[in-house]
Amino acid sequence: MRIRAVVAYDGTDYSGFQRQANAPTVQAALEAALAQVTQEPLTVTAAGRTDAGVHAAGQVIAFDTAWRHEVDSLRRAMNAVLPADVAVLALERAAADFHPRYDARSRRYRYTIYNAPVRLPMTRRQSLHVVTPLDLGAMQQAAGVLIGEHDFATFGQPTQGDVTVRRVLVAEWRSEVIGAGSALPRAGDGTHGRDPRTGDGTWLHFDIEANAFLYRMVRSIVGTLLQVGRGTLSVEGVEAALAARDRDRAGPTAPPHGLCLVQVSYD
Repeated sequence: MRIRAVVAYDGTDYSGFQRQANAPTVQAALEAALAQVTQEPLTVTAAGRTDAGVHAAGQVIAFDTAWRHEVDSLRRAMNAVLPADVAVLALERAAADFHPRYDARSRRYRYTIYNAPVRLPMTRRQSLHVVTPLDLGAMQQAAGVLIGEHDFATFGQPTQGDVTVRRVLVAEWRSEVIGAGSALPRAGDGTHGRDPRTGDGTWLHFDIEANAFLYRMVRSIVGTLLQVGRGTLSVEGVEAALAARDRDRAGPTAPPHGLCLVQVSYD
């Protein structure tokens, strides 16, 4: 039978999702757990091949198995033998032709930044610490430039073929001051990445959803939007960079540890 599962993992200690010959990967960990539980040599396919150091809260996988027991018992058995940094959140039967990658309608990623003068050590594996105050209003305005169908060659490379056109459905920033909620400021209102009354640090979450992504597209976009937040690139500069279809026009690629695949949607 065909199985579909939702998987979460801390990608810090893995060289990405896809199996590699001489490096630990999430796919290898899942397949090792399945082999131990089912006594079958199974192959797992996934909705997205996350890079080294990238996390997931909603990765979708599929595999075929001759498992004869309740499907939920398979989930429990897998979680009993998986490493502590990988977990199966949900598991169910799927149509025989279900494919987690090709059947996906969209994928949503989230990049998390801690914007404060001093780092929080306990969050270093899942967020990027940025000391410089950031203009969230300008960053949000620049993110809006990305919505719609565009050629995103400036921000990434295709994983196969040469088509670089993608359709972005959502591109938005949210902010949260530690200890209190904080509404996202409007462009030009002068509010930056910390509460002006207390100086507290601020969590910044960038959510982007698209029908598909280019290789390193999200991290390249985040690095470019950080330039906007720091005042070294204008919103018009982002528009020009997007139109140029030139990788040299993108900002520095943001590091992987702030990125998480949060959801894969299907019809």
